[in-house]
Parts: sequence; C-alpha cells; structure tokens
Amino acid sequence: MNFDFYLGCAVWAYKGWLGDFYPKGSRATELLKLYSDRLAAVEVNSTFYVIPDRQTVERWAKDTPTGFRFCPKFPKQLTHNGLLLPYIEQASHFLDLMSGFGDRLGVVFVQLPPSYSPASFGDLTNFLTALPASKYQIALEVRHADWFKSPHSDHLNQLLQTLGIGRVLLDTRPIYDLPLGDLALGEEIDHALFLAVQQESRKPNLPLLPVVTAPFSIVRFISHPNRDLNIRFWQEWTNYLQEWLANGTQIYFFVHCPREERSPHNAKYFQEMLEKANIPVPPLPWNALAIPPEQLTLF
Repeated sequence: MNFDFYLGCAVWAYKGWLGDFYPKGSRATELLKLYSDRLAAVEVNSTFYVIPDRQTVERWAKDTPTGFRFCPKFPKQLTHNGLLLPYIEQASHFLDLMSGFGDRLGVVFVQLPPSYSPASFGDLTNFLTALPASKYQIALEVRHADWFKSPHSDHLNQLLQTLGIGRVLLDTRPIYDLPLGDLALGEEIDHALFLAVQQESRKPNLPLLPVVTAPFSIVRFISHPNRDLNIRFWQEWTNYLQEWLANGTQIYFFVHCPREERSPHNAKYFQEMLEKANIPVPPLPWNALAIPPEQLTLF
C-alpha cells in the first residue's frame, strides 16, 4: 500500500460532525478513534493555542491505528512574538514533546504571521538551521506577501531545500476566487454559505506557489462550502500530485472549509477524483466502514 499520500482535515473533535461523519451519540472520548477510522491524518491546530502534556500526546497516538499521522502546528507563543531565534530552546522542547506521537508523527509545521517579512530572513535562517530537521519532518508556512515575490521567494525556497524543510502550500483560492458561486451558470446565491465564506476571509489571500522543497509537503486547501466550486482547483491539484507522488514525494493534504461540517465530505470527494484519475493514493479507511442502518434512508 502506498503511504506517500495522507488525506485529512484540521480537527477531529467537531461536534457538528455527530450524526453525519460520526455516529449520532458518539462520546467526546471516542471522536479521535472515529476520525482515524475514516481519514489518514489530521492537522493538529490545537497545539497552536495550547501545548498538550506528554501523556495527552501519547494517549492520542494510542487512540489511532498504525499508519495514521498527526501534523501539529508550532505554538503561536513561539512563532508570533517577533523574532524566532530567541525561542529556539522552546521550539526544541516542543519538538521533543511531539516525539511522543512516535511513529504517528507526521510533519510538524511553523506558521509565521503576516507581519513576519523577508526583512527577517537572517533570523529565519538562523532559527531553521538550529532546528533538528534531520530528526523531524518540519515545514514552514509564510504569510507576508513579499515571500511570494522574486527574489524573496527564490531565496526562501533555496534555504528550505538546503535544510530539507518543506514549504506549506496554502490554497485559499476557492474562497476568494469564487465567493458567490458561478453566477454565469445562473446559480442562486446561498446567503448562509456566502456569509460563512466572508467570515473565512481572515485567512490570507496569497498566490499559490506549488513548489516542493523537501521529500514531503503539506497542502492546506481551504475549500468552498459548495463542493462543486472546488472542482476546478482539485483538478489542478490532481496534476501536481500525480507528478509529486511519481517522484516519491510524501504529501499531506488537509481540507478546511468555512462550514466545517462539510470538510470531511469535501475531502472524500477529492479522494474519489484522485482515484478516478488513477493517481496512486491509498484507499480511505472510511470506505471500509459499514453504513449504519439509520443512514441507509438518506441515500
């Protein structure tokens, strides 16, 4: 089985999934196991806000099957307080804590704020160089617009390639390019969806640079609540993944959505697109689950 591709969402303890993605009445303590019975990886955004203790990390790992992966985000207290190098010791401690995931640990990623610009390239170089990238899979997400322009983008890619650090690929185009739906096709505007998309505009509207700088990469895809409005972007990603997976690159693809209850089904639809295109991805564990009798009437 090919384990170079991992598909997932950004959370697992989302109550809005009860009765749909999860069986109705599922307990909070069961949600991670239920999630890992369906998807292959999870982007652990919670570590950005609260650092768990080692016992919690180890318990999370035990609640998931072999082959499942966690991709935790560095805490904002380390990445959103100006320069990075003063926090290198705390960053090393965080990585050591994340090692508690054992073989369930995927890529650990640093997300920088929009205020962190190429003017701090020296600080970034020193920080990333000091991280144990030979021991962990580490990736970087930048959000200042200048990082996406030459020569800064070239300098950053070269640095990441030299250090073996991945570049997080954030794709927010579905919520910016098509916020109202395709009116040319006469589609009526769903104002509830439109409001959800508007609220998601706090995510940066940045260009997509589909560049792989390490043997692995993270894609964070901010899907539109209307599934069909994502299809042309997913078709583009299918082409990228075909090339990268053929070259042996390990890809973690995380589907977000302004209406979080739709994220798992958007992810599942993308998986189906990949399979129809004969992209060598492993089957979702979700497909092996029996449909509960109470859900049969929905189809």
